[in-house]
Amino acid sequence: MVFNTKKIVTDQLDKTNVPEHVAIIMDGNGRWAKRRHLPRIAGHKKGMDTVKTITMAASEMGVKVLTLYAFSTENWKRPTDEVNYLMSLPTTFFSSFVPDLIKNNVSVKVIGYVDQLPAATQKAVNDAVEQTKDCTGMILNFALNYGSRAEITTAVKEIAQEAAEGTLDVNQINEQTIDQHLMTKFLGNLATPDVLIRSSGEERISNFLLWQIAYSELIFTDTYWPDFTAELFASLIIEYQGRHRRFGGLDPDKKE
Repeated sequence: MVFNTKKIVTDQLDKTNVPEHVAIIMDGNGRWAKRRHLPRIAGHKKGMDTVKTITMAASEMGVKVLTLYAFSTENWKRPTDEVNYLMSLPTTFFSSFVPDLIKNNVSVKVIGYVDQLPAATQKAVNDAVEQTKDCTGMILNFALNYGSRAEITTAVKEIAQEAAEGTLDVNQINEQTIDQHLMTKFLGNLATPDVLIRSSGEERISNFLLWQIAYSELIFTDTYWPDFTAELFASLIIEYQGRHRRFGGLDPDKKE
């Protein structure tokens, strides 16, 4: 599966200002299915096709990290049949997509409490990570059984334990200390998304990367995730490029 960026990217896209890390809350699968009088799982299945499309579009565009919110720690509250289907998706998804990822030099990474997933799901995820470990292009980072409050709580416990053991001076704890105890630490200076996109018209964060998105640009679109296209993705990146990121400071080109 290969996309031609000349077809998906308009002349408006500044190739020198592509966000290095894009995070996406993939929302609207169930409502997409409901509008078509289909079971919710049909929306999730179609949503996986969209993941393939947007992954390749982002890679072609030059994005370095694409983090996708696949399953939250709160999603276990959904109906059992739906949860079971979602847990089965990685097996079928990666079996068909890993060859394309390798061909396009994309590696798979995962954040979240993977050890709490069903054994078959863990195997599918870990196999995909292993099979793509030598790829040096874009990182496709899935947030699976992930919740930001749980992540931060775990980090605080680890820091407290180190302080109690005397291996960490409390007075030396700073933002970098916390960064190094979060699940995104392996991303280094790419751990903080430049832009967070949410589909389906909802305008909330839903416990996703709360620490990491402190200065991320937020973009919300009414389009349901299964209807996402490479062209829409490119248009949202163009919208991002029109933002003026000041990180709490002032825009040097403006007096106000």
